[in-house]
Amino acid sequence: MKTTLSTNNLIRLAVAYVFITSALMKLMSPEVANHFLGLGLPYPQQMLKLVIFLEMVCGILLLVNKSVKNAAVPLIGIMIVAILLTKVPLLHTGFLNFAFSARLDIVMLVLLVYLYKQYPR
Repeated sequence: MKTTLSTNNLIRLAVAYVFITSALMKLMSPEVANHFLGLGLPYPQQMLKLVIFLEMVCGILLLVNKSVKNAAVPLIGIMIVAILLTKVPLLHTGFLNFAFSARLDIVMLVLLVYLYKQYPR
């Protein structure tokens, strides 16, 4: 029997991979965690734990194709905040530098919105 991946499934799996990997790096790499802690967020330790939790849980939900629409919502929020905090300040160095640095964030945001619109509750 031939099994193929639909476009939606391929996108869902790729997005899950990015967020699960991101959560693991924040959890396992002091350098990545310290970068996050230095963003100037209120309650940085608690925010780090919350983001790790959301990225891991929502990434796993995407991976196993459960509650995809609900899992996409907090991840969309994370991506918007990430762009605002870490990429928008780069605009003062020029649009091309901003566009290059923000490419993964913007692609992930677009893919999350796509998943949100494609999947039922």
